[in-house]
Amino acid sequence: MQFGIFTVGDVTVDPTTGRAPTEHERIKAMVAIARKAEEVGLDVFATGEHHNPPFVPSSPTTMLGYIAAQTERLQLSTATTLITTNDPVKIAEDFAILQHLADGRVDLMLGRGNTGPVYPWFGKDIREGIPLAIENYHLLHRLWREDVVDWEGRFRTPLQAFTATPRPLDGVPPFVWHGSIRSPEIAEQAAYYGDGFFANNIFWPKEHFQRLIELYRRRFEHYGHGSADQAIVGLGGQVFMRKNSQDAVREFRPYFDNAPVYGHGPSLEDFTEQTPLTVGSPQQVIEKTMTFRESFGDYQRQLFLMDHAGLPLKTVLEQLDLLGAEVVPVLRKEFDALRPAHVPDAPTHASMVAARAQDGAVEVAQ
Repeated sequence: MQFGIFTVGDVTVDPTTGRAPTEHERIKAMVAIARKAEEVGLDVFATGEHHNPPFVPSSPTTMLGYIAAQTERLQLSTATTLITTNDPVKIAEDFAILQHLADGRVDLMLGRGNTGPVYPWFGKDIREGIPLAIENYHLLHRLWREDVVDWEGRFRTPLQAFTATPRPLDGVPPFVWHGSIRSPEIAEQAAYYGDGFFANNIFWPKEHFQRLIELYRRRFEHYGHGSADQAIVGLGGQVFMRKNSQDAVREFRPYFDNAPVYGHGPSLEDFTEQTPLTVGSPQQVIEKTMTFRESFGDYQRQLFLMDHAGLPLKTVLEQLDLLGAEVVPVLRKEFDALRPAHVPDAPTHASMVAARAQDGAVEVAQ
């Protein structure tokens, strides 16, 4: 099982100081956080994609390429790549380049985003969000697997004898997660292709996401990719820790109360009861994260949001120290002990290359 962090790259005022970082400071902080994630033994760093203030990560592959040069083991991913407003040809080529530079340590999460105005900014119609997601991914899927592509669809100019360059590393495309918080059509799409499904369950009650994940698992089996419990699932999470739970609550409360996303809404206590947010001790984080398996079944990737709401870089790095030293080692041991042997690990480039070689050997033998 993979454990990591994801960032949305928000530039938010620290309510305890009244100061917001500059864009330059925020971008550099994201890089420092990724390096720290590898240092403390996490598996994954993922960045969102946004094209509007107060967010800075408008070019995820640029960010991840820079981080790839400064890390050796960390899996580099996106917390959303906008499949609706990015050209599939550009996605195919950008991530293939990144895959080569990072020696395969790359995957991506496709989604429609949560900012409606982004559609007209890139010449698209938000009312076509689902059809765009379906058609664009169909093209992307082919571009990575066919050397020469002829294509005609509704939303872009046709392609004739087109080859996306470079070709994927070792002939194996990056693994794709389809991210959704509300759309059964996206769960269906992930199941159809046998890809991963990431339910970023950080804002809504678990019952909503249980329905989406159950649909994905059932349809994954229907399409012949394996049993329902072998489907590849990822989950989100939010934590803030101190050794003493009361200290954690006291320190995090002003950030929660003023956060652009959930500030001035439910109380911290209500939000922690109704969502995966855990504010407390490392042991409380362990206990609550273990309940995710009870709600959603065995899963392959757990990402935590930790650098948001104006938290200063120093505090985030302290959180990562706690996560890497006191939380993740226990979670790894507990989840591994509970997972049945037939449930797969999270896909990596190495495992996908090995699987392709094995499939080829079976075909030759037949």
